Amino acid sequence: MNKVSSMVVTSSGIINGVIEDKYGKRGEVNEKGMPTYSLPFKIENAPKETVSYAIVLEDKDAYAPSGGFSWIHWTAANITRTELKENESQTATDFIQGVNSWTSIQAGQQSAELSSFYGGMTPPDAPHTYELHVFALDKTIDLENGFLMNELYKQMEGHILAQYTLKGSYDN
Repeated sequence: MNKVSSMVVTSSGIINGVIEDKYGKRGEVNEKGMPTYSLPFKIENAPKETVSYAIVLEDKDAYAPSGGFSWIHWTAANITRTELKENESQTATDFIQGVNSWTSIQAGQQSAELSSFYGGMTPPDAPHTYELHVFALDKTIDLENGFLMNELYKQMEGHILAQYTLKGSYDN
């Protein structure tokens, strides 16, 4: 059911392909060093049948420094509006969020409670490219806060009306 769509996602926090400092390690961080000030984004031209949106923010460039894994920075689902303002990962209650890679051994196993939010950019070795995957869905997802990324993908299967990937880089 993947229909062709002209859906587009933009972010005022990405200027000329570069993610602004405040959305990563040079911004607000929690007691574990995880950046918490989330990137804003806006969705336009989604299919009219869209019921909700889901997002996955990942860093495939983390493969080498993480010991062989893509780094998951943010997962969220049941977003029913077309715009999230900056820092809404910490303040909004109208969508659900899954755990990010800050729960991993590589990041000191931060609790799932603290990790079920945006966990921003901290590239240790070089500039990395971050991908914000946005999915327009024909349903809401039957998961709760703290869900795992694989659970999200299983629930989305067969329900993606359109998808868009917005990329931005952040340097070390």
